[in-house]
Amino acid sequence: MAKYKTEQIRNVALLGHGGAGKTTLTEALLYKTGVITRMGRVEDGSTVSDWDAEEHRRGISINLSVIPVEFENIKLNLIDAPGYQDFVGEVISALHAAEAGLLVVDAVAGCQVGTELAYDHLRELQKPRIVFVNRMDRENANFTNAVQSMRTTLGDEKIVPFQIPIGSADSFKGIVGLIEMKAYLGPEGKEAPIPADFLAEAEAARVALVEAAAEADDELIMKYLEGEELTIDEVRHGLHVGVKNCAITPVYCGTATGGIGLERLMQALRRYVPAPNERSVAGLKGGAEIMLNSDVNGPVAGAVFKTIIDRYIGRMNYIRVFSGKIARDAQIANARTGKSVRVANLFSVRGKDLQNLDELVAGDIGVITKLDDVQTGDTLCAPDQILTVTPPSYPRPLYSVAVTPVSQADSAKMGPSLTSVCEEDPTLRYQTISATKQTVLQGMGETHVDVAVHRMSQKFGTNVEVAVPKVPYQETITKTASAQYRHKKQTGGAGQFAEVHLRVEPLPAGGYEFTSEVFGGAISSSFYPSIEKGIKSVMENGVIAGYPVVDVKAIVYDGKEHPVDSKDIAFQTAGREVFKLAFKAANPVLLEPIYIVEVTVPDEYMGDVMSDFNTRRGRVLGMEQKNNRTVVRATVPLAEIMRYSTDLRSMTQGRGVYTIEFDHYEPVPAHVAADIIAQHKEEASED
Repeated sequence: MAKYKTEQIRNVALLGHGGAGKTTLTEALLYKTGVITRMGRVEDGSTVSDWDAEEHRRGISINLSVIPVEFENIKLNLIDAPGYQDFVGEVISALHAAEAGLLVVDAVAGCQVGTELAYDHLRELQKPRIVFVNRMDRENANFTNAVQSMRTTLGDEKIVPFQIPIGSADSFKGIVGLIEMKAYLGPEGKEAPIPADFLAEAEAARVALVEAAAEADDELIMKYLEGEELTIDEVRHGLHVGVKNCAITPVYCGTATGGIGLERLMQALRRYVPAPNERSVAGLKGGAEIMLNSDVNGPVAGAVFKTIIDRYIGRMNYIRVFSGKIARDAQIANARTGKSVRVANLFSVRGKDLQNLDELVAGDIGVITKLDDVQTGDTLCAPDQILTVTPPSYPRPLYSVAVTPVSQADSAKMGPSLTSVCEEDPTLRYQTISATKQTVLQGMGETHVDVAVHRMSQKFGTNVEVAVPKVPYQETITKTASAQYRHKKQTGGAGQFAEVHLRVEPLPAGGYEFTSEVFGGAISSSFYPSIEKGIKSVMENGVIAGYPVVDVKAIVYDGKEHPVDSKDIAFQTAGREVFKLAFKAANPVLLEPIYIVEVTVPDEYMGDVMSDFNTRRGRVLGMEQKNNRTVVRATVPLAEIMRYSTDLRSMTQGRGVYTIEFDHYEPVPAHVAADIIAQHKEEASED
């Protein structure tokens, strides 16, 4: 591959609904530019983008894939991101590395859920977007309806066609370029006059296009309002400014499988996607905020936006250079750890294929292998000039499963395997929940977690079983109570003796105290740690339902000891048993975790979401409008939203998204607590 300067590079994330044809479009562009001699198919697992075994097995994109394409002295780094909602982390990573997004829309289906979500990400990050209406050769394809569905659903009137199609379905012949008012026919894009029956439509569409171009530039709008004709170069300049400032969203059309419209699309990416040095990203240096401008002569700053751990190659870190350049054999530092390492292996990447590279300039994307302790979100910089590129924000996991090893061998490998799959994907997390004694793997949805479990098996040879995780309830008391317990044991030799009188009192949330009110030496102070040890053993395992005890003050106020038989183990036992008695007498309750749930849905689903919250013991906190959708905030018990991602998807036809955040613990209603306690007793009797 030829060497390219920063201004010759375009980084574009391919986004859209699953099945809209992003991967097929990438394959078609590779074929069009001669990189491959035959187009692969997603269904066959033969595309350059979908190289992972899980992608072949499922027939969908799971990982982002970097596909560079060379066109007219420009390097287009296409980042093919998954369209399935569960893999939103890959979309966020792709957009971190890209200057713009190319939204691929199905000409029959129009604006779909994935289109909405991708557009929201682009709007939030204020990144330019271009739309490609794909599959114009399909039956029932309708370009006008697709454009209108985007304007209506996305609430953006500045979605402007730069082309119109010539025919559709079997009669789809080519496209009309509205800027230069020419027809481009067939896969070759052969120039021709506009067919007479499309001329009026093209002229009307061009008026809207020129108006959009004029509005983007102050000089052009004055000229336009004075009645002067704008030249093609002026129109293109205005459109470039408008696209760059996110004021205009261009719409192109064609068919990836038929090869029509692809050359004009690449021309559009070359003209309207900002070069890396036309946009800045925020960073930190010595605690002060700086802006990085993809200047090859600037300080070195490369952001890791994806990590793959390969059993043969080792750790592969995908790098987008935001400033300076990274050369092979150079010394670089990890800004997070401060450790300096040598770049031994530097590659350009296309799908799974790596090619050796001497250097990576500002604006470009590549892969560095075998860097220990480098993970997604890290910044690689010069050892003498430590700086950090602000990493993207990834959403909190929404779906959890409890994982248990299948065999003893899997038990030893489970921890490292979980660590590896979570390092590969920032939206995956795992933790051991002490309250339930379970290891829990968390992701964005059922498919996301299922992919991670299969990956553990296929890549790391670790087999685990999954189950719905237990809710981490807690136990506490609501009133003060006292109890006493005498432990006496005689076995022929030295016996055991301890008597403890204990009072328990409720404490504010998060508290625990142990103290003594014993006077006159009824119990020696040397036995207090033994009593507390016994109490803590009960607090860890619970009294009424097997969950940790919290928010309790334990006061030893009296007791007895024996000069010979009193010892540590006796007071541990007495402390344990007296605490149980006092706890049960203090009106114990179960506490459950309450989460704030924020659901974003189209207005027509708001009523369904609200009434569903009522069935889940939820309390609605408020609502607000955000763009063209409603955001509902509510507090809901965790026990009621363990599988909410699946329920919300079916309730809103996939158009609802949500976030969750832990808020507080509160008492479980008595009828619910009775079931939990009964279930615990049943499980305990089975053990």
